[in-house]
Amino acid sequence: MPSKTASPSSPVLPPLTLVLGGARSGKSRYAESLVESQDGACLYLATAEAGDDEMAARIGAHRERRGRRWRTVETPLDLIADLTAAVGPDRCVLVDCLTLWLSNLMAAGRDVEAECRALNRALPKLAGPAVLVANEVGLGIVSENALARRFRDFAGQLNQAVAEAAQSVVFIAAGLPMHLKSPTVVEN
Repeated sequence: MPSKTASPSSPVLPPLTLVLGGARSGKSRYAESLVESQDGACLYLATAEAGDDEMAARIGAHRERRGRRWRTVETPLDLIADLTAAVGPDRCVLVDCLTLWLSNLMAAGRDVEAECRALNRALPKLAGPAVLVANEVGLGIVSENALARRFRDFAGQLNQAVAEAAQSVVFIAAGLPMHLKSPTVVEN
């Protein structure tokens, strides 16, 4: 069900949008613009953790760019519960990003496959629109490192499952959106 809070001049977001892209492709900025196009509160579910000074600087730059309209909830591991609780008909939620969440799950020794299945079961039940960001990590070389290959495989499987559930899928390259899947318009 589309967002009920968008004004007549605002585009109505579908229930679920997936924004994919490589590192520094502009995917977060694009996803933020989708959420900001909606009326009402903007909620950012952040999965990143500031493990070093460079990552802390990136997180700070993201926060500064978003401005005061946004409220941020840090959710490095408990994304499903936080997303389910946060989404509502009057609030579009941005999750940035699924790839970092997956990395966090692996580092914490969680059952990644079970967590991904639980996320995919929860997505169709969300009470309002959500925009999820993920890295496309399968376009590079195959790593010699078994952990990196396992991560790439999990990320590819997660992206495919979320893309299947999503009504809209956008791939960002060089800051430009390519619409891979668009919502179906039903006419009465």
